[in-house]
Amino acid sequence: MENRIGKSYVARKELFAKGLREGRLTVQEIESALPPGTLTAAERWLLYYSLRAAQVEIIDEVTGQVDHGFLLEDQEPAPQEH
Repeated sequence: MENRIGKSYVARKELFAKGLREGRLTVQEIESALPPGTLTAAERWLLYYSLRAAQVEIIDEVTGQVDHGFLLEDQEPAPQEH
């Protein structure tokens, strides 16, 4: 159990470092970096939330869409500078 937690922690730390350095991550690289079954749904949500809060853009490689998280129906996403 401790080994799984350690790997997950290291993977998350590396993701954050890369995301902060590059300003963006893909959904696919986030998902492939985390060992299956190491995060609960709440922990996974918190990871994505924390990355967005740190202004790391999360992009789906397949669709090219930016993941803005949950938005209210009448709320527009913040404009992105490229």
